Amino acid sequence: MKLPKITAAASLFALSFAIATNAYAAEGAAAEDEAAAESAEDAQARSSREIVVQADIGFRNRNEEIEPVLVYGEDYFQRFEPLTAGDALKRVPSVTFLSDVIESDGARLRGLDPGYTQILINGEKVPGTNADRSFFLDRIPAELIENVEIVRSSSARRTADAMAGTLNINLRDGYSMDGGYVRGGGLFFDDTKVKPTGGVYYGGALGPGRVLLGANVQGRYNPKRKQSLRFSDSPENNPNFETEDFDNREDQTDTRDGTDYAANAAWNFDNGVTTFEIAGNYIRTDRKESERSREFNDTTAVSGSVNAVPEGNLLTDNENVNNIDQENYSIALKASQVWSLGKTTIKGGYARFDDDQDETEFEIDFDNDEPEFEGVNTLSSISDRELSFQLDHEIPLNADTNFVIGGFFQNRDRKTNLTFAEQEETLSEDVHEWNVFADRPTVFAQPFEDFEPVGGGLNKIEEDRRDVFALVEGKSGIIKYEAGLRWENTDVTINDQTVDPEFAETRLKYDYLLPSASVKVDLGEGRITLSGARTLRRPRFDYISPALLEEEEGDHDRLGNPLLKPESAWGVDLGYEHRIGNTGVIGVNVFYRDVSDLIELTTTGDLGSNDEPILQPQNIGSGEVWGIEFDMSTSLSFVGLPDTGIFGNLSFLDSSVKDFMGTRRFNGQSKYVYNFGFIQNLRDWGAAFGATYRKQGKAFDRMVAEEITTTYGADLEIFVEKRFGDSFTLRAVGSNLLNAKKKEEFNKFDNIADQIERNFDEYELESEKAGPVFQIIARYAF
Repeated sequence: MKLPKITAAASLFALSFAIATNAYAAEGAAAEDEAAAESAEDAQARSSREIVVQADIGFRNRNEEIEPVLVYGEDYFQRFEPLTAGDALKRVPSVTFLSDVIESDGARLRGLDPGYTQILINGEKVPGTNADRSFFLDRIPAELIENVEIVRSSSARRTADAMAGTLNINLRDGYSMDGGYVRGGGLFFDDTKVKPTGGVYYGGALGPGRVLLGANVQGRYNPKRKQSLRFSDSPENNPNFETEDFDNREDQTDTRDGTDYAANAAWNFDNGVTTFEIAGNYIRTDRKESERSREFNDTTAVSGSVNAVPEGNLLTDNENVNNIDQENYSIALKASQVWSLGKTTIKGGYARFDDDQDETEFEIDFDNDEPEFEGVNTLSSISDRELSFQLDHEIPLNADTNFVIGGFFQNRDRKTNLTFAEQEETLSEDVHEWNVFADRPTVFAQPFEDFEPVGGGLNKIEEDRRDVFALVEGKSGIIKYEAGLRWENTDVTINDQTVDPEFAETRLKYDYLLPSASVKVDLGEGRITLSGARTLRRPRFDYISPALLEEEEGDHDRLGNPLLKPESAWGVDLGYEHRIGNTGVIGVNVFYRDVSDLIELTTTGDLGSNDEPILQPQNIGSGEVWGIEFDMSTSLSFVGLPDTGIFGNLSFLDSSVKDFMGTRRFNGQSKYVYNFGFIQNLRDWGAAFGATYRKQGKAFDRMVAEEITTTYGADLEIFVEKRFGDSFTLRAVGSNLLNAKKKEEFNKFDNIADQIERNFDEYELESEKAGPVFQIIARYAF
């Protein structure tokens, strides 16, 4: 594995590890009874004043589970006021994003595609509308989170859709807070836009149990500016790559403006023998994404009207607007009972995600004697529903060993309806008086009629799962262990109404045996964890639909494959973590995954609509993923600074897979990611401040007819807070303070043959940037 040149960051972590490992000698005695104290504290809800007027620094929690799990509580994130779960996860190990700047949606644990990461809410799977089965974390307001768990290896207790790992987001429940608080403030953007944010949260006794109620309204806004420079050849072929290869320049404004509404409620009862919980959450997004793009045949020219500059300077004017209405909700029930034969637990849940979008795109092409107008309206409606139940029973075999057996039932229905309509018109020459700042392509739009289904866009997929599992867990001296086996059985029915009725319905079935095991060994203030497991990644929904999509991959058509098998992987994690006094933890972990039945696009041997080979996803490949992860979270009390907290993590990530051109990394995997920061409490002044810095490495994607290299700038965030009494906190936060840029380099080809021969259709350099965002947030506890 080739390590990137991050000498400063690596040196920082090596120095921190050395200091922290030796520091426990001064504080180790004070931590002997910490586990017992934490257990006593966990039995009581935290005061709302403790949450709002936070006098202590939040650190990564030391988890006692046998599996390799890292836990980050709300205290760890809150002072930087993350808007979403994705924003919060930017500060934990090995999580990268390929989102637009100042957005964090599809989490890429260990740098792998979001479809390789299992997302759970309160330990349960959640549906999403993405074709790769991933769930975008910008759907969950950070204010609803109690803690986040990074589960590095799998267990027979959970479904095995976790090749890269699992991110479990635990929302607040009735035992998480006693009392209430209100939150309000605003976000301020560099284009003078202001978006409000607010919420109210309450936890308290209700009957024999406790209740938690929360509601949140969050203004969302992301103004970005993009520029693309396109060339007919690339520096790869032309060492003297200069302006003679220039084709066109595109300037684009991209604004995402909307509001998220969220609510969650939970009622919990626990008397030590019987536990019961019913919880629900609701999230709604109303968003408008507006893009305005203009192409010029000059690298710098910008004009008022087309005729104000040399003829033909403005090539195209494009306006794209997408109105998005997303709604998802879930309700979950959990009950357990301890009786003479052990402990029985039953879980049930229903979740639904609806995504309705109305997108229009209008463009005028001026690069003709007679300008041409085109318009497209695409309507999409995706509904994903999941009903699940799990029953397990734990039987004590002796004082230190338990046997657990259980079953899992899930029915998933996914309905997709994608239709579109088009319009075209030849415009008169007087449109050359077009003013690129005042006129808009929408003036030529007419009402759309005769909507038609998109290929593969009218279908229903039913996925029914029936799993059983068993495991043994226990401890012996300094060793804790768990070993289990899970059998996953899946029946899938695909009905696509855009294909020949003879092939419209396809049924397939597959089942897998999935062993897993973990061992944890306590060594004084340190401990070693070794885990191994077999995991899966199920095929993308758009890959298993039997439809033929024209020009879906460059000039190539793509034919779906309903007979795709899941990818599977054997993996191992080996980690060591060390306690630092009462609060700190420092750790290192190495991981490896051996992936089989990797899904790649291959040719079918038939020619498609452009007389190019038709492509189809097939299980043909294998791959390997590996890396090393460091993390640290501690106060500096061992050097006399108890009110100074430092935290950070560093991950080196690598992989290998063979495709139609040779060997590459897994698509989109960054070579490294790191972040570090500090928090300083000023107790006498009732104040605090802190900063965090984050950077992720370059990522490369290679698909049929296209290659993308993505680079991100660094991200810096700073907060300052002032506490007033024991009930009120005012906090100011600045994020994206370095005006981070996202840069993408595109190699584009007409077909596979040209890609292999390096005959470029187009070479594009795209840059995207957004300005800083400032927040003023106030909280009042009651």
